[in-house]
Amino acid sequence: MGGPAGIRVIAMPVEAETFVDRFTALGTAEARESINVTARMSSIVMRIEFEEGQAVTPGQLLVELDTRETTANVALAEATLQQSRSQFQRGQALRETRAVSEADLEQLEAQMLIAEAQLDAARTRLDMLYVRAPFAGTIGLRNVSPGELVGPDTVITTLDDTSLIRLQFTVPEGFMATIAPGMTIRARSATWPGEEFRGRVTVIDPRVDPVTRTVRVIADIPNSDDRLRPGMFMTVQLERSRDGVMLVPEEALVPRGGRQFLFIVEDGRAVEREVELGLRAPGRVEIRRGLAAGELVVIEGVQRLRPGSPVELMAAG
Repeated sequence: MGGPAGIRVIAMPVEAETFVDRFTALGTAEARESINVTARMSSIVMRIEFEEGQAVTPGQLLVELDTRETTANVALAEATLQQSRSQFQRGQALRETRAVSEADLEQLEAQMLIAEAQLDAARTRLDMLYVRAPFAGTIGLRNVSPGELVGPDTVITTLDDTSLIRLQFTVPEGFMATIAPGMTIRARSATWPGEEFRGRVTVIDPRVDPVTRTVRVIADIPNSDDRLRPGMFMTVQLERSRDGVMLVPEEALVPRGGRQFLFIVEDGRAVEREVELGLRAPGRVEIRRGLAAGELVVIEGVQRLRPGSPVELMAAG
């Protein structure tokens, strides 16, 4: 008598192939430099020297605060220094006649140095009442008016340097070998459909996020035409080619208890094999571990199989 009839299944040999991983990274555009413009001292706004949306240069005056008291303090400090310097110079002349002791001369010199420091401090406080642009960029909306009291916590306006856009995005740790400083990226924005914006990777975070298993990447994109704005959502398409990749149809998988299994045909019987999955492609999945090239994998009829079941191979329809 013959053995039990085999379960009819369809199987396919698995061969290693070249596979191109594609990943769409999602990122946010940021300005090259971006600040909230504030005053360093509390005072009244006397003059506003900018227009909303205006391009400014480094050091350009944006706001003048009330300088009357501080200007008077500078004048007082200048007069004090002049007096101290004259006294010290007379002391030096009288030292030759021994009319002034060395101790008195040292005291006069110290007073002169103190007056110089006080003048420097007064001039610094005066300069702090002139709010200037620290770098070239574009002014944002104005939040204050002449006559208003402002302080270090008051946002007068914003300043952004958008001549270069820094696109920050994350990639899976598996793509770390693909990303390198200097490589070219192509980004897209829904604001400008059909257009690509080229840039170069400048920074790769040396740390992998232990929760998401991703790495932060920053790419610089030239923006001389000012079409890209901070806060815009952009996508980056990444690709990498790998050899020796084994792919099986998704219907060949047998999930159980959070693990994944395949049935391999060996000597006419079904052998269950636990496997480790990799990336997915449309309708197929990568097998990273547990499968060798050339093995026969059951792709239809897996629901009826048990380990050791006899099988009868059928031709694919």
